[in-house]
This record gives sequence, C-alpha cells and structure tokens, in this order.
Amino acid sequence: MNTTVPVWQPLRWLLPTALIGVLLYLLGPVLIPFAISALLAWLGNPLVGRCQRHGMSRSAAVSLVFVSMSMLLLLSLLIVIPLLERQISELITNLPRYLGWLKTTALPWLEQRTGLEIAAYFDPDQLVALLKGHWQQAGGIASAVFAGLSKSGLAIAGWLATALLVPVVTFYFLRDWPNLVAQIRELLPRQLEPTVVRLAQQSDEVLGAFLRGQMSVMIVLGAIYALGLSLVGIDLAFLIGMGSGLLSFVPYLGAFLGVAGGLVAALVQHGDWLHVLLVLGVFGIGQLLESFVLTPWLVGDRIGLHPVAVIFAIMAGGQLFGFLGVLLALPVAAVVMVVLRYAHQRYLDSELYLAGAAAEPAPSALATVDEVADTPSAVTPDEPV
Repeated sequence: MNTTVPVWQPLRWLLPTALIGVLLYLLGPVLIPFAISALLAWLGNPLVGRCQRHGMSRSAAVSLVFVSMSMLLLLSLLIVIPLLERQISELITNLPRYLGWLKTTALPWLEQRTGLEIAAYFDPDQLVALLKGHWQQAGGIASAVFAGLSKSGLAIAGWLATALLVPVVTFYFLRDWPNLVAQIRELLPRQLEPTVVRLAQQSDEVLGAFLRGQMSVMIVLGAIYALGLSLVGIDLAFLIGMGSGLLSFVPYLGAFLGVAGGLVAALVQHGDWLHVLLVLGVFGIGQLLESFVLTPWLVGDRIGLHPVAVIFAIMAGGQLFGFLGVLLALPVAAVVMVVLRYAHQRYLDSELYLAGAAAEPAPSALATVDEVADTPSAVTPDEPV
C-alpha cells in the first residue's frame, strides 16, 4: 500500500496563513476596535462565568461586569492621565536641574573613584540640546496631526465612531462569548478538533498567566512603588514607580531602573543619605511583596510568556501591522509558544527521535583507563607468548 504523502500537503496551510496576514495588513484600521473589544471580552468572561455560578443569568452577569469594567476604566483614565501629564511637565521643567547635578556632582564623583575621564565622552549640555530638538520636533508633529484632525471632519468622526464602537462590540462579545466559541468549535475538522481544543485551552492558560496574572502584579507593584516614593517625598514618584512596576515583567530590569531613578531624584531633591535609604527601603519592601505575596497569589505556578518573547512579539507586531499588531502580539505569541511545545513533544515521541533507543548501546571505541584495567587481558604472565 502506497502511503507516500504528496509534496504539497505539508504546505497546505501556507496559503491561508499568507491570506490572513494580507487581510490583517489591509484591514488593520477597521479591525482595531474589534480586536480591543475581543480582548476586553476575553478578560471579562471569567468574571461573567463566576457570577453565573452564583445564580445570576447570563444577561445580568454581563451587564454587571460590563458596567464595572467601564467605570473602572473611566476612573483610571480620569486619575492617571492628569497625574501623568503633571509628572511629565515637572520632569521637563526640572530636567536642567537633574542634568546640572549630573554634570557638577555625579560625573566628578565617578571620575574621582574610577580615574576615567567620563566628561570627555558625555556632555549633558549636548543631551539637553538633543532632547529639546526632539521635543520641538515631536511638538511640531503633534501640532500638525491635531491641526489635520481639526480640519478633517471625517477623521474626527472616525475617532468618535471607534470610541463608541468599542463598548458596544465588547458588550455583545461578552454576551455571546460561549456561542461564538461553540460555533468556532463546530467548524473544526472532527479529526483535528480534540487537538485544536487542547492547544486553545493551553494558549488561554499561557495568555491568562501573563495578562490576568503578571499584568496584575505589574500594576499593583507599580502602585506600591509610587505610593512609597510619594511618602518618601519624591516629586516624580508616580512616573518612577509605575514605570518600574510596568517593566517588572523583565526580571531585575524594572527594579534596577526604578532604584536608579529614585536614587537620582532623592539626591537631587534632598541631597542626604536618609532619603537614599528610604528609597532603597521602598524598593526592598516592594521586591519582598512581589516574591512572597503578589506572584504566588496572582500568578501561582502558571507558566506565562517569557519576557524576551513578550518584547519580541510586541516589537514585531508593531513593525508588521502597526497598532493592530501590538494588540494581537501577545495572543499570537501565546499560540506560537503552545504550538512549539506541542511540536517539540511530538518530535520526542516520534520514531525519528526514538529510533535505536531500545537497542543495546554500542561499546565506545575509546576506553577509559579504569575500563582497561578492569578488562581481563588476553595474554596472562603464566601463559607462554
């Protein structure tokens, strides 16, 4: 019986994949609100299921979760955006002060301790000029963009339509989520359905471990850092603390940058060792809470996305498909990671990998000294040669 697989059969998924990529590229602006809505519905669906298990109907549970998520998101924007604007303005205003401290205090101290002429290779004045140039350029671009938007009624209508479309589509996605999943499952080929469902569940666990688990750790840790630095008396507490928390998914990077920024702010503002020790205490307490409270409680033993995979996926998605690619980067990265694990396990169970594993291992051509000593010699001293 001839079981030869046609050459084209292993490549039968390339054309649909390429077609999907082209459609995502062409329809990117149209798909953005639907991608945001699908992500929000996926985040809220477990809460809806929990409300249903407590006796609520699907419609009532969806309404409760939708209103709660909308109020939380709106409240966060009303608090975060003005605070972030004030912090950035304060940073820009005090930037010459920080760079002056760097030039007159930090660089001479480093040169004295290391014996290197750092000032010859690093000029804060040039950095200030560079930042001012880029800031003016960014301001000019922003002014041009807003001017174009103000002149184009169609562009403003598009932004408003997107802003209004997201909550509407999110509500319907939340309400019909089980039906959508069931219909997609019915369309799968019966032979592949168990495998695809298992891989989809594993992808949901991987993505959930990052978005529902690690993301919660990042936000809570950033709030702890920001509150602690604010109590210490650091003016840029929110900017340094939240930035450090949001970068904490990369091990040691967020804490390192946060400690560096906090120490510089403490030395520039107060110039004493007490505030330096208080800043170190804030980040030390934050690290202890992350290791022993936040991560075990919010993430547990779930295996999420590797930090390198997260960074690469976001950068690659943004480069290929713009903002839509950034939105789809983490779900696609989760699916790719699960598929790679599945392919790795299939390879380990394949005949190609296991061929000859049960056979007796052949003796090595190179014997060690102990093996030669333990091996009986073919010629003994009592036998004639």
